[in-house]
Amino acid sequence: MINNQEFTKRLQKVIDFYGESASSFAEKIGVQRSSISHILSGRNKPSLDFVLKVLSSFPEVELYWLMNGKGHFPSQGHKIVEKQISESENTSAPKIEAMSKSENKSIDRIVIFYTDGTFKNFEQS
Repeated sequence: MINNQEFTKRLQKVIDFYGESASSFAEKIGVQRSSISHILSGRNKPSLDFVLKVLSSFPEVELYWLMNGKGHFPSQGHKIVEKQISESENTSAPKIEAMSKSENKSIDRIVIFYTDGTFKNFEQS
């Protein structure tokens, strides 16, 4: 079960980390200002929809950290493990190396979204 007071502290930490006010934070995640106010005051508990909106708007926030304080904030990221993908496995997407070289850009971060709503964030070390 979620500890509402501890969740409130972690949510406030996220808001402060990004230098947001409660109003601007509510706007960024797509909820009413009163929703943030009621959660921060302890009047209401966060809904699943609210938590998912925070996670999708701020990928540095880890689900387990937000919900029960386990893990890190901001997320530590994951080291990219290089893997060769043969063209027969994926012919529709261009190779990442070719994309970054042809545009004189380097890759900073890759986010993989899964169909169950979870995601992994990979940052270059």
